[in-house]
Amino acid sequence: MNKNIKITTLNKSWTTESGHTFPKVDIAWKSWGTLNENRDNVILICHALTGHAAADEWFSGLFNEGGILDPENQFILCINIPGSCYGSTGPTSINPKTNKPWQADFPALTIRDFVSFQQLLLDELGIQSIELVIGGSLGGMTALEFAIIDDRVKAAALFAMGKAHSPWAIGISEAQRLAIYADENWNEGFYDSNSPPTKGLSAARAMAMITYRTPDNYTQKFGREVHPKKDLYQVESYLNYQGKKLGGRFDANSYIILTKAMDSHDVSRGRGSFEEVLENLHKPVLVVGFESDLLYPLNEQQELAELIPNSRLAELKSPYGHDAFLIEFDQLNTQLHSFYHSLTEVKP
Repeated sequence: MNKNIKITTLNKSWTTESGHTFPKVDIAWKSWGTLNENRDNVILICHALTGHAAADEWFSGLFNEGGILDPENQFILCINIPGSCYGSTGPTSINPKTNKPWQADFPALTIRDFVSFQQLLLDELGIQSIELVIGGSLGGMTALEFAIIDDRVKAAALFAMGKAHSPWAIGISEAQRLAIYADENWNEGFYDSNSPPTKGLSAARAMAMITYRTPDNYTQKFGREVHPKKDLYQVESYLNYQGKKLGGRFDANSYIILTKAMDSHDVSRGRGSFEEVLENLHKPVLVVGFESDLLYPLNEQQELAELIPNSRLAELKSPYGHDAFLIEFDQLNTQLHSFYHSLTEVKP
């Protein structure tokens, strides 16, 4: 784990939407810059599925020179979501009732749970206002819920997601979960730490990597080239590598819990119609979509922007598909600077 990530144990209860109450929680987080006296110079970053609190490692282009993130003037904060395996309370944490890791006994979570969990730390830090919440993919879903739920949020930037998880995306996630369930070591989600279901998780990751890019990108990147040292096409070698890489650093139960939480994403759930919910979101919102995104197609961002009154839509070109929100930093910074400056111009 990144040495600059802090883990704060809060002795205050947290109840999930499913009704489970944790008497205390561990929250992993990382920050850059200093909170001002009013505790309102905050930029909150929400991470994606297999991300973690060290946002400078995966959102590096937003921190670099010319990036939107400025630790000299902003307090930038990224909090690891619950259910993950990077320091916050999750299935690898100890269940106090059994003194063993939670594993598959860990309760179901939703995107809204991610918000209420992070609010615990925001309250602990005494944060009074959040200038901007930023996120892509799962992080964008979390950022949207933050904008709806938390009055401290003044504006949001949402990348590569929509108003709800589509049947297409849910189906892709279920196919990945089936790969994990088929692993000989899965055992209904309980497994020895020395024999985790890494093969199933690796297969799930390989599936995901296909959906994160595009056919044209794979053709340009790999063609039909054969690996010089293996009896594999280059694309097969790449997917095997990426699968094993995640299998060695992530937890299978976390993957199950977090993908199911993504499936819960639906801002209309229990609130009325999408139109009713989003027309009442009057905060400034930047919605960014990429024309080549096959996982969360551009029409989802177009629809989201149409439903949010005070929104602006940026339709960006990129060969990288869904992964573009982690690659196209020049384009993202251009959009974010314009949006952020429009916010500061209207401040009293």
